[in-house]
Amino acid sequence: MGKAAIVILLALILIALVVLIVVLLRRRSGAPAPAPAPAVPAVPRDPFAAEDQVAGDPRALKAGDMVEYLGTRYFVRGSLRLKEGGFTWSEHLLDADTIEGTKVWISVEEDPDLEVVWWTEHEIGDLRPGDKSIVVDGVEYRRDEHGTADYTSEGTTGVGVQGRVEYVDYEGPGGRYLSFEQYGGGQWEAGLGERVPTGSMTIYPGGS
Repeated sequence: MGKAAIVILLALILIALVVLIVVLLRRRSGAPAPAPAPAVPAVPRDPFAAEDQVAGDPRALKAGDMVEYLGTRYFVRGSLRLKEGGFTWSEHLLDADTIEGTKVWISVEEDPDLEVVWWTEHEIGDLRPGDKSIVVDGVEYRRDEHGTADYTSEGTTGVGVQGRVEYVDYEGPGGRYLSFEQYGGGQWEAGLGERVPTGSMTIYPGGS
């Protein structure tokens, strides 16, 4: 084979390689892109479901907040911050537009678990805080605690800005309570309380 034939053969081989490379590149560039994974549809949710309701933190209650309990809303008129030794708790006076002439308030304490009690004023009558047990409306309450605490007042509470309060607490069955309080050596006041079940109260914070 002459040199001219060899050159022609090599040229043909080179042309064939170039054509092959071009064909391969075109096939690769023309390959369809992988289809994107189908989007997972969002699960419909009830915007009024219980988990979306704001319960609030009773430990942060203050004057101007609103409380909803048993279908009725109340405004917090004022708060008492009480301290006895290293133990602290709070009492919050509520407006009583729906219960005319009756004082309504909430106590919040941790001993060690958080306990919220709903209180209504009770006519003291012949009741005396010195008895070991007291029966009110057919319910027997047994004396539980007796002490004196220092307090500071915020908003409208009906007592001074600060002072001391003597208290005697009684406990009854089923989360019921009877309490006596005497502010600054004045008259004894009595109240009946019921423990607030977890999740049954909604708190709407007021302005700062």
